[in-house]
Amino acid sequence: MDIRNIAIIAHVDHGKTTLVDALLRQSGLFRDNQQVGERVMDCNELERERGITILAKCTSLDWQGVRINIVDTPGHADFGGEVERILSMVDGVLLLVDAAEGAMPQTKFVTAKALKLGLRPIVVINKADKPDARPDAAHDEIFDLFAALGASDEQLDFPVLFASAKHGWASRQSGVAGTDMRPLFERIIASVPRPDVDPGGPFRMLVTTLERDAYVGRVLTGRIESGAVSPNMAAKALNRDGRPVEQARVSKVMAFRGLERLALEEAVAGDIVAIAGFGAASVADTLCDPAVEQAIPADPVDPPTLAMVFSINDSPLAGLSGNKVTSRVIRARLLGECEGNVAIRVREVDGADAFEVAGRGELQLGVLIETMRREGFELSISRPRVLTRTDDASGAVLEPFEEVVIDVDEEHSGSVVQSLSRRKGRMLDMRPSGGAKVRLEFVVPSRGLIGYHGEFLTETRGTGVMNRVFRHYGPHAGAVPSRRNGVLISNAAGRSVAYGLASLEERGHLFIGSRTAVYQGMIIGEHAKSNDLEVNPMKSKQLTNIRASGADEAIRLTPARRFSLEQAIAYIEDDELVEVTPDSIRLRKRLLDPHERRKAVRAKQST
Repeated sequence: MDIRNIAIIAHVDHGKTTLVDALLRQSGLFRDNQQVGERVMDCNELERERGITILAKCTSLDWQGVRINIVDTPGHADFGGEVERILSMVDGVLLLVDAAEGAMPQTKFVTAKALKLGLRPIVVINKADKPDARPDAAHDEIFDLFAALGASDEQLDFPVLFASAKHGWASRQSGVAGTDMRPLFERIIASVPRPDVDPGGPFRMLVTTLERDAYVGRVLTGRIESGAVSPNMAAKALNRDGRPVEQARVSKVMAFRGLERLALEEAVAGDIVAIAGFGAASVADTLCDPAVEQAIPADPVDPPTLAMVFSINDSPLAGLSGNKVTSRVIRARLLGECEGNVAIRVREVDGADAFEVAGRGELQLGVLIETMRREGFELSISRPRVLTRTDDASGAVLEPFEEVVIDVDEEHSGSVVQSLSRRKGRMLDMRPSGGAKVRLEFVVPSRGLIGYHGEFLTETRGTGVMNRVFRHYGPHAGAVPSRRNGVLISNAAGRSVAYGLASLEERGHLFIGSRTAVYQGMIIGEHAKSNDLEVNPMKSKQLTNIRASGADEAIRLTPARRFSLEQAIAYIEDDELVEVTPDSIRLRKRLLDPHERRKAVRAKQST
């Protein structure tokens, strides 16, 4: 069978999943009258809610006798670990670029990975039919990007197509609309080489993704580098260093055919398959014939830059809505996540039922927390902290920096520049991007971006777009200002009363409404001043036997400020936690007892 293996890479929201939809439809995979939703590859509930791809997914289609295996990869920098692994099992990439936005930070990130592996990208300028499209300028930007990343002469001579994935066409000429995706199919077959594999050698396969199936257990996906594999075959797993991990018998071999995964009697070198039967093998391990002694080389994944502490929920309302509340089940879930997600690191925190979870960014860890919450877990989450390094030569502390690209209306650019400067950001570029908008480029310490997104949306009236990607480790940039306001803290347990909340509105903004369950130490609002204030949200009106001279006015509360999970995590300070349950997201003090909090403050001041 003639095979081509390709990955689709791009910045977030440049149309990767929509392009896969168009290719699947025009390959004849679906019947003409078959009802298929949009973004069929984004099958995860969170992916559909957020409109992003989180997990890399495989599919395949046949075009004129050639099987094209396609991997749809995430576009957000936080899920870069998925992209890095996928590129190791394909022979070509489609680099998708928005015709209006051009090259963006994640475009640079994924392109650098592809060029480093020696892949020759096919550039697809997508959304070429948009009113503000500038396909030729986007083409020039990609060429400049390739040159800046040290591309070879062969890689600089990249083929380019212009397309509208939404309307299902591709064209070889800028400004000329096509009729279908035939030019792209033909370019893939002509430009992407056949897999460089050894059909006659012993079976070897590098594991690139891992998932769990309720029926067959661990499912390991990768490209077969040599030989063939079939059910009931004896095999073993080697780690990256070549040491044995386990001996096993292959129970099932599955291939990706369209949107389904079909069982095979045999899979041969070059194909991308999923294998079941191994109980301990994981990502970056080599599955192979028992006679093989050498593992397939696997590049290490970039290390995480951000960490949070996941601990048991010990609030008075713990266990009311979740059924997974003990440290034992939380530990098992987090270690299971580590096996399949190589960008996640977990370590136990001494002296507490807590675990430090490190990842690429707030979004990646937020997705993990949201997934666990929907699975029935209850957690307490700490404020994120960046992971620093020590320079071997000088002994200086190095912290992660990110490249930030912002598209914003001209009228709001000043406030954005001022805010990022206060957060120790350094401006690299400022230029008009058309339509009365400005594109700003900064280098900002990761610390300075924690909690900034909400402030950014406020500054830009919700019209700004911010993209960020890890850039490098550098010297510590100095102190970054934190939240300026204190919080309102409940001084007792019970249910909030409208009368009591109304009297608190002049103190600040409330986070809860009437008849909400609260407890001592729970944060119920933001104080208008810089200090924390303990208040009583259960205060009710005193009743007397004296009739009022006039009818009491109905109490009208200002709508409470509601936090999403990411907003709550970004809002809290070091002495606060986010309580996450299947039904609620609450803010609380780490120490619920006010006397303990005061003792902790005095101890901190004395040191």
